Amino acid sequence: MTRKVFVFAPVETDARYQAPLEAAGCSLLFGKASWHTPKGNSEAEMCRMAEGSVLLLGTSIRSSPITRRVMESAGPALRAVCKFTVGVDDVDVDAATEMGIMVIHGPTEANWGGVAEGAMGMMLGLLKKLRERDAAVKAGGWRDPALEGVYLGRRMEDEYAGISVGIVGLGRIGRRLSELLAPWRVRMLACDPYVEPARFTLHGCRAMDLPGLLKEADVVSLHVTLTRETRRFFGAPEFALMKPSAVFINTSRGQCVDEGALAAALARGAIAGAAIDVFEDEPLALDSPLLRLGDKVLLSPHMVSSNLRSGLAPGITWVTRSALAVLEGGVPDNVYNPEVLPRWRERFGGKTAS
Repeated sequence: MTRKVFVFAPVETDARYQAPLEAAGCSLLFGKASWHTPKGNSEAEMCRMAEGSVLLLGTSIRSSPITRRVMESAGPALRAVCKFTVGVDDVDVDAATEMGIMVIHGPTEANWGGVAEGAMGMMLGLLKKLRERDAAVKAGGWRDPALEGVYLGRRMEDEYAGISVGIVGLGRIGRRLSELLAPWRVRMLACDPYVEPARFTLHGCRAMDLPGLLKEADVVSLHVTLTRETRRFFGAPEFALMKPSAVFINTSRGQCVDEGALAAALARGAIAGAAIDVFEDEPLALDSPLLRLGDKVLLSPHMVSSNLRSGLAPGITWVTRSALAVLEGGVPDNVYNPEVLPRWRERFGGKTAS
C-alpha cells in the first residue's frame, strides 16, 4: 500500500516527519519551497505534483498558496492539508472546508509564546535604544543625551504617568504579551472585536476600538491572523492616527500592513519607530525602503518564533502525529477548521487511507 503525500514546502532533511510517514507506507514527493526559501513551485506545477495525494504537508509557501485548484487536483483521496506552522494564511481554508478537507496546523506554545517574547524584546529594544547605545559606545561615545530611553513601568508615587501599550488582537499571542507586561505595571489597551468582554478584564487590558487605541497608545503591537478583513489592515490612515512619538511592532503577518505606508510614515516622522519581523514579500527585497531608515526600524527575518527547542520542531512532531492519525481515519486535536468534521467523518472517519 503506497500513500502519496505531497510535501509542498519541506523542512530540509528532517527525519522527524519523513521517517514516520515513510514507515506508514507513504511515498513523499517534495516541492521546491522550504522554510528558509518559501518561494517554490507555481500553482500549475503544484497541481501536477498534488495529483493522487492523500495529504498535502509543509511549512509556509509564498509562491502559490494551497488554492482550491491545488486541492481539486489532488482528487477525492485528499484528506487533509497539514501545516507545521501556526498560521494557515497560505491555505484556502474556506475551499477546504467546502470540499470536506481538514486543515491541520501546529499552534505549539513554544512557537506562539516565542512570538510574544520576541515582541516584548523588540519593544524594549526600541524604547531603551539598545542598538543605538551599543553603536555609540563602540564608536567611542558616552552618555549622549539623545540616547535617553523610555521608562516602561508605571510609578504611582511620583508624577510620571507612564506609557500605554496597545495590543491589537487579544488571541494567544496578544494574551501572552499582556502577561509578560503585567509585572511592569504598564497601562495596557487592547482591541479585539472577536473576544468576550471578560477576556480584557482577565488580562488587565482596557477594551477600546482601534481608532481610540491608536490615538492613545505609545506602543502599538499587532497580533492578528491574516484574513480577508486584516489584509492591509494597517495603512496610511491608521499610522496617521498614531502619536508622532509612538512605535509600531508587527510580529503577526506582513500582509496585514501596507509596507509602503509604514515606510512613508517613518520617513516623515508621523511615528517614531517600528520593529518588524514579517514582511509582505519574503525574503525582504534589497530595494525595500525599510532598509534605508536606519535606527528608525528594527528588522528581523521572520524569526521571533525560532528559539532553541521551539520554532518548527514542536509543530513538526505534533502535526506528524496528527497526519498519521488522519491516514487511519482518526480526528486529531489540532484541526483549524472544526466545522468540517461532520462531513469529513462521513467521507473518511474510521477508514484507512489506501
